[in-house]
Amino acid sequence: MAWSLGANSNSPPFAPAIGANAIPTMRAALLIGVFAAAGALTQGGAISETVGADLIDGVSITPLAASCGLLVAASFMYVGVNTGYPVPAAFATTGAMVGVGLSLGGDPAFDTYQRIGSFWILVPPVSGGLAYTTARILRRDDVSDRVAIPALAGVTGAILAHIRLGVLPHPDRPQGSVAEALGQLVSGPELWVVDAGSVLATAAFAALGFSFVRYRMRDSVDSGIRTFLVVLGSVVAFSSGGSQVGLATGPLENLYGVELGLPAIALLGVGAGGILAGAWMGAPRLLQATSREYARLGVRRSIAALVPGFIIAQVAIALGIPISFNNIILSGVIGGGLAAGAAGVSRRKIAVTIAFWLTTLATSIAIGFGLYRALSSLLGIS
Repeated sequence: MAWSLGANSNSPPFAPAIGANAIPTMRAALLIGVFAAAGALTQGGAISETVGADLIDGVSITPLAASCGLLVAASFMYVGVNTGYPVPAAFATTGAMVGVGLSLGGDPAFDTYQRIGSFWILVPPVSGGLAYTTARILRRDDVSDRVAIPALAGVTGAILAHIRLGVLPHPDRPQGSVAEALGQLVSGPELWVVDAGSVLATAAFAALGFSFVRYRMRDSVDSGIRTFLVVLGSVVAFSSGGSQVGLATGPLENLYGVELGLPAIALLGVGAGGILAGAWMGAPRLLQATSREYARLGVRRSIAALVPGFIIAQVAIALGIPISFNNIILSGVIGGGLAAGAAGVSRRKIAVTIAFWLTTLATSIAIGFGLYRALSSLLGIS
């Protein structure tokens, strides 16, 4: 499952950079593997815990149940690749784990479903809306690329200061951010109930992002834009790894943490290794195909499509909500496309894709339930 995620779900962030000839395909695949694996190791814990423990109440996921859930989810991904309609891995995995959990005799975790469902419903309008607004601004004749692109880089840098990482301690939760860590180290007055150190880190990251891209634009605007596409692709790939790895490792949380007594980093390491291998072995072919689509979209609308992906993925990680990067990126692409008119947007394919996603969620629950019931009966497991 992690291999499939590395080969498919983590590839789109670099497609715009390849389409703009900012980076060769094989080098992009190398960077995807490195950054997605790093994101999986440092950010994947929250999503993994939600998928493994919070979708069903009253029971623990057994190894057989985990195997059934992963088999169902991976099968749906395979069907999506072969039909040409991208299957959201989060829908397939969540549905499958709910199905096997109910088959185990567990109770529905309605509070978790409400939280996840609300977030999923908000993703398309928020991602599409942010992409549309960003693309409209970048396309304005009175807005200079020498200002707008570095400003976006600065916003991206400011957000990076606040992403949560498992390697940074926090007194109230497992993951902390660079801004919070610096806020604890630097004593100073609070500014609007925010530590001075946190404000300093945010400003420093924003200034670094702005200055770096502005410097790259000194000789050529196109060179600066291509540089930002590569940096943005790396950041989004990192976020993708952190949000997607839990879909592969979540079903195994009980096995690794309770039955084997291994630390969470061991399970995340397995997922990160699978994502790394999938990106290096399977991503180049997908990158070649998707980069042609992004080349037609254009570099500015590609940037507009990727920025919301980074923001939404980090919010989901902070909340521990499994999400589909296909859902985020597709919504962003549609929003960016609408900024230039609706001619390039296929309403029929959008409607079919949404119906396909909803069908995936419902049928994965049913198949997960039936598969575990059949195998447990066959093997004599109560």
